[in-house]
Amino acid sequence: MSHSIDIRMKELGLILPSPSPPAANYTPYTIAGGLVFISGQVPLGTKGIEWRGKCGAEFTVEQGQQAARLCALNLLAQLREACDGDLSRVVRCLRIEGFVNATPDFKDHPAVINGASDLIADVFGEKGVHARFAVGCNSLPFDSTVEISGIFAILSASA
Repeated sequence: MSHSIDIRMKELGLILPSPSPPAANYTPYTIAGGLVFISGQVPLGTKGIEWRGKCGAEFTVEQGQQAARLCALNLLAQLREACDGDLSRVVRCLRIEGFVNATPDFKDHPAVINGASDLIADVFGEKGVHARFAVGCNSLPFDSTVEISGIFAILSASA
């Protein structure tokens, strides 16, 4: 069982990046009472932030979904770090919080955040089904197209 998530990720062709350090005065995640609270993750890739700009202007819904998917990969990288490298400790994804950098007339924020939600559900199956919110905003740090944070329930390391 300990490697089932790794096997599933390999089947999906997913490779998690190294977790990125915080960009300001915060920690990438905190753990309290079996819950992991992961700070907002932007679409950071091998070339830096790979999606900058607004949905409804520079980007379509589908492109926003790709940005949200990259954010979710970074979220999972932080989660793996919080779980000491063992994602099989994840009991459930409880909530995903999604922010979309969008034009005032853009209305498909939930569809954009589906890029992250679908990835989490694909990786964890039923354990990945979660509550969430998806909101639009006028700007995001570094002009990122999307920012995603999350809350996960995990088993203790000795369990």
